[in-house]
Amino acid sequence: MIDSVAAMEASGALVLIVDDEKDLRSLLDFNLKQAGYRTVHAATGSEALARAASHSPDLILLDLNLPDLSGTEVCRRLKADPSTEAIPVVMLTARSAEADRIAGFELGAEDYIPKPFSVRELILRLEVVRRHTAPSRRAGTVVGQRLLKAGPIEVDTDSFIVKVRGKEITLALLEFRLLTFLIEARGRVRTREELLKKVWDYPLDSDTRTIETHVKRLRAKLGDAGDLIETVRSVGYRIRIEP
Repeated sequence: MIDSVAAMEASGALVLIVDDEKDLRSLLDFNLKQAGYRTVHAATGSEALARAASHSPDLILLDLNLPDLSGTEVCRRLKADPSTEAIPVVMLTARSAEADRIAGFELGAEDYIPKPFSVRELILRLEVVRRHTAPSRRAGTVVGQRLLKAGPIEVDTDSFIVKVRGKEITLALLEFRLLTFLIEARGRVRTREELLKKVWDYPLDSDTRTIETHVKRLRAKLGDAGDLIETVRSVGYRIRIEP
């Protein structure tokens, strides 16, 4: 059973469960509700896209093996749609090979949980994703701030808020972690190995395009401020710190 603290922390967040196995959906539904979440279900990729658009869930738990569209294609479409791109996706699948993990991260998934899984671990990992992606500001509440700055970029690491010239932008969890890690280096180069270990929490093969994919997306979201992220050929990346 999930403890009461976890249930309180979930605070009614809505999870879209996408899996073609009815028994597994029922298992996840029961345990997520015990942990304080609300749920909505989808058995196919097309249903998942429709539910995501109509319900605007706080999290999507997505199986890769679906009868119509693959989970990776569903994730790609979600991240390509401005109305759903900010919804964190956690992939849940029996396909646990490194290549599958890489594909998921490159598409913008926040986490990857292989089957079979521990229900308690799954709930805790969902809560980590939710805490990092849900706004922490509430009416009448003042939160502490730890601000990082680089040129026109301002990052509030406590509230998960990023602003460029005062305008707030939306980043996925991995993009936020990548930007924060680069700024914290204060102009020093972050090697590929450091980025893979510290941002992705996974010792991926150094030949993967995961880093390049996320840097490209991050630069695009930062607009002209994205030019502050410099590529150091064959080494890694750094962010130029301006006075």
